[in-house]
Amino acid sequence: MLAVVVIVAAGLFYVFGPVSKKNTVADPNNNQQVAMGQSAYRNNCASCHGMRLEGQPNWRKRNPDGTLPAPPHDETGHTWHHPDKLLIDITKRGGAAMAPENFKSAMPGFGAVMSDEQIWAVLAYIKSRWPADVLARQNRISQQGK
Repeated sequence: MLAVVVIVAAGLFYVFGPVSKKNTVADPNNNQQVAMGQSAYRNNCASCHGMRLEGQPNWRKRNPDGTLPAPPHDETGHTWHHPDKLLIDITKRGGAAMAPENFKSAMPGFGAVMSDEQIWAVLAYIKSRWPADVLARQNRISQQGK
């Protein structure tokens, strides 16, 4: 009987992963996660996306090389139009890895630079800066994108 329980538990762990949601939730109300995210954002993201999440000037106009400037992550940008899972995947793998064919992206992947926990924390920090209505809309988008 014990062997069956162990096998079932191992199977559930394999299918669903660890029970902890520490690395799979971007909680803008979790002060510890937001603080970690703010630090990781400053160290890895702010050089392109701005210290105040403002993005680069003319972020909708292509550069001569065909890439777009870094968009803002505040409510004036389009970050909140996407589900958390996609935002995490883009951050980990880079824009080119996630973009449609023939779309040029200058967004590098940070999966080798930041841990999953740090990447989720960056998203928590970004979300903590959005107005309540934008956050609510993005939460609905994330729920639909699961």
